[in-house]
Amino acid sequence: MRIITRTVLILSVVSLFADIASEMLYPVIPVYLKEIGFSVFLIGVLEGIVNFTAGISKGYFGKLSDEKGLRLPFVKLGYFLGAISKPLMAVFIYPVWIFFVRTVDRLGKGVRTAARDALLSQEATKETKARVFGFHRGMDTVGAAIGPVLALLFLFFYPGDYKTLFYLAFIPGILSVLFIFFLKEKKQPISTLEKGNFFSFFKYWKIASPAFRKVIPGFLLFALFNSSDIFLLLITKETIGENTLTILGVTFNSDTITIGAYIFYNLIYAATSYPMGIIADRLGFKKIILTGFLLFAIVYSGFAFDPSIGLIFILFAIYGIYAAATEGIIKAWITNIAHKENTATAIGFYTSCESICTLFASIIAGALWTSFGSSSTFITTATVSIIVFFYFLLKIKNKENQ
Repeated sequence: MRIITRTVLILSVVSLFADIASEMLYPVIPVYLKEIGFSVFLIGVLEGIVNFTAGISKGYFGKLSDEKGLRLPFVKLGYFLGAISKPLMAVFIYPVWIFFVRTVDRLGKGVRTAARDALLSQEATKETKARVFGFHRGMDTVGAAIGPVLALLFLFFYPGDYKTLFYLAFIPGILSVLFIFFLKEKKQPISTLEKGNFFSFFKYWKIASPAFRKVIPGFLLFALFNSSDIFLLLITKETIGENTLTILGVTFNSDTITIGAYIFYNLIYAATSYPMGIIADRLGFKKIILTGFLLFAIVYSGFAFDPSIGLIFILFAIYGIYAAATEGIIKAWITNIAHKENTATAIGFYTSCESICTLFASIIAGALWTSFGSSSTFITTATVSIIVFFYFLLKIKNKENQ
């Protein structure tokens, strides 16, 4: 049986191009916003609002996808909204329009995520689910590594020309949309949940399987303290300070080392996602995810104690393996214990709740950092990840493992 089907491959290429577009802009959006008059506080408010919008909408559009028995219209619209938002960032400079454009971008993610993951789930069996999601996450992360490299190269030759970069990001963005037209819709089972308002997807909890009700609280507790990767980049820059790194006669400062470490993390993540999926399909999801939680604790503990530049890169490599051992495999696990007619609703339920927890995680991390110093943020997060490790170890039985 072919594991990486045509649909899985196309969806993976779509995600690759979409992530190239997004990650080309990820390092420069804060700088660009400050340049056009945004304060740091306003940037924080903007990102908080738009990410919350994306998060809470995943559940609604996931349930709507199940109600309609359709996936592709949501996938197409979601990726199109993400693509069109890129050049609009260069066109509109007033705060109210920037809020609108960023919301459109993040809303696109909310529209497409659950429907796309349900499509991936449909293309796999329970025995191959982790490999399918692992392959998709790997391709997605290749795009996340390519994007910043392209941005760095462009800004090296055209420093400060952010608007042109926004226009260029539209190219891979629209390519991601065009590839979706090579897919064909298959008949889907119709949702068994009754129709309702925007938040009716929360009703899925009432009919969810016992296994779903056990694993979700653990995942959400972990998400509640798993703050944005921005904090890892901040601690890296803070730790390096004025130190530099010279390789082959070229000297790198804290900014370039930090971006380089982030690219390195994405490369490790991309390279290990599919192998982790293979192992998870053979040994069970629980063992691999538990390994991921331990690796996460090691990374956050390591960053709490002023690591050297060499150790920073080792920690980012471990962080990449952690991501490969958890992100795609968690979704594979959820789709295996969800009802087939409500797959997108189940994914939307989890990803919406996860997004809300992630928003609070960044607030908690920022508050700890401000009040007690950066080490407290990382020690607290590492401690909670160990608590979650023992929750899964003791609470989830082997028969609920897959």
